[in-house]
Amino acid sequence: MAVQSVRLSDPVALRAYAHPVRMKLVGLLRREGPHTATQAAARIGESVPSCSFHLRQLAKYGLVERVPGADARERPWRATAYFTTWESDTDNPEHQAAVDHLDAVVMGRYAERVQEFLQRRRLEPRAWRRLTGPSDHLLYVTGDELKELQRRMEELLAAYRPRLADPSRRPPDARGVQLIQFITTMEEP
Repeated sequence: MAVQSVRLSDPVALRAYAHPVRMKLVGLLRREGPHTATQAAARIGESVPSCSFHLRQLAKYGLVERVPGADARERPWRATAYFTTWESDTDNPEHQAAVDHLDAVVMGRYAERVQEFLQRRRLEPRAWRRLTGPSDHLLYVTGDELKELQRRMEELLAAYRPRLADPSRRPPDARGVQLIQFITTMEEP
């Protein structure tokens, strides 16, 4: 992958990315590397024509691309970046509606992943069961303090990002984990 993240700013692109099959495809390509539509279909449980269509749609918005120099018969796809970002602080009602829809779809995917984990957690080694699971923190911060907290968290996570692109940098006992974050404000009584 050439870039760390791709930023979506067009409401049409935001709505296009919000499709659950497309999110699964992008996630698969980011985790496992290039796949043909046939391989991707087998991995995510979709039909080949559906995956071909959705991969072409993702390519229109710069989220996936054909692997350069690949055999024309195989035609594998790859993700263009490890992360997708978008702005949620717009005054444009169409853009805000697209962002709200995308955020809701993303949170739904996170909820699915959490449910899948909870169904298999009993099979995890005790040490991993101890380290995983929910948490939340109630804080009273200013906007500037929250921005600084997010910056510091990103700085901590950045130390582990080279392991995404280069599996040789992963310790032998390393496992993939996902930290899910969604910051909300509290409704004061």
